[in-house]
Amino acid sequence: MFSILSERLVGLRRRYAEPHRAYHGQAHIDALLAGLADQGGHVANKAATELAIWYHDAIYDPSAGDNEARSAHLLVAEMGGLACASIVGTAERMVRATAGHELPPDLPDALRDDIATFLDLDMAVLGADPAGYDAYEAGIAAEYIPVHGLDTFRAGRAAFLRGLLTRERLFHTERFHRRLDAPARVNLRRGLAGLGA
Repeated sequence: MFSILSERLVGLRRRYAEPHRAYHGQAHIDALLAGLADQGGHVANKAATELAIWYHDAIYDPSAGDNEARSAHLLVAEMGGLACASIVGTAERMVRATAGHELPPDLPDALRDDIATFLDLDMAVLGADPAGYDAYEAGIAAEYIPVHGLDTFRAGRAAFLRGLLTRERLFHTERFHRRLDAPARVNLRRGLAGLGA
């Protein structure tokens, strides 16, 4: 069993080292794992959350619109039978939730809290210091411009950033909201200005 899990980890690391990944690579995964370690007692199912972190960007094609669903499918295909079914199922729901970064309706409280924390960890970069946020934006641009072209990227990215700014809350949990909402909005406005929007 350990050798199979080790093979899965090697395969995931290989995926995160793909040359087209400027942001959605191993450094992003490592940042989320470090963030998870800082959550202490806020996460009930750490095993599922860690599994979701490892798999949530396992498939990343900037030209595709179904990366999250395909990553969730890969998680189930690779981990089904290796990990507890409830852990795999919870991790799958977490990965699928990254498609819109919204909480699925009608979740039990503990699961809702874990998915909220996972989604906030994934979006915490929005509230990073200016250099960290700028590196994130540069990485996204490096992934998308070669595929979609500069003008299409700028228009799409501006629409995405505007959409975020219209949200009442950028983060689901109160602790992320209090700490990161204000700096995230400053970063997003600066990002829009940098796009000429």
